[in-house]
Amino acid sequence: MRILVVEDDALLSQTMRRSLSEANHHVDVASNLAQAEHFWRVQEFDAVLLDLSLPDGSGLKALREARARGDRTPVLILTARNRTEERIAGLDAGADDYLGKPFDLAEVEARLRALVRRRLDLTDQARVGALLLDRRARRAFIGNDPLDLPAREFEVLWELMSPPGRVVSKTSLSNKLSDFDEALGANALEAFISRLRKKLSGSGAGIRTLRGLGYVLEIQA
Repeated sequence: MRILVVEDDALLSQTMRRSLSEANHHVDVASNLAQAEHFWRVQEFDAVLLDLSLPDGSGLKALREARARGDRTPVLILTARNRTEERIAGLDAGADDYLGKPFDLAEVEARLRALVRRRLDLTDQARVGALLLDRRARRAFIGNDPLDLPAREFEVLWELMSPPGRVVSKTSLSNKLSDFDEALGANALEAFISRLRKKLSGSGAGIRTLRGLGYVLEIQA
């Protein structure tokens, strides 16, 4: 998943980035409201972790603006402002979940998984042929054998199986795998797809290229 973390505490934001990155998520960090609003407008995210108390304003402003333009990205508010009326205000502004500080990073990840599952109507596991993706464990298997994938190849597989049979555009995949300062080129993306195709050989699942549309993972005849 590509996740936007909006947090002005440098130590906390880097701790969250490291933890989420180790779980094979792609993480962008905004330390103030202006950055958050910019990132949120120009980049598609799977989820946003949003602090409210930012040096140049409230995170609720970014949330309300996103919802006003029709953006339905799942949002988990993480804040020290945890009184009942503050939680109500956050949820009424369009947040999907609300967690007070201090929090446990394992709980944050569990809540993220739940939010994304609800949005995409996903289950913890997806199967195509003998290929199994376990979202909770963040592991892939062919039959009973673990499929060891580098982080970016795993991200590609995750996108193509969320859910299986969904056509994923090259632009969407590239955006999910890119950094803000370094876009992933078409040749590099095709290299990831090519390596992943080889590793799926014999699983009964294959990646098909649809000219002008993107990629789809499906049962291979």
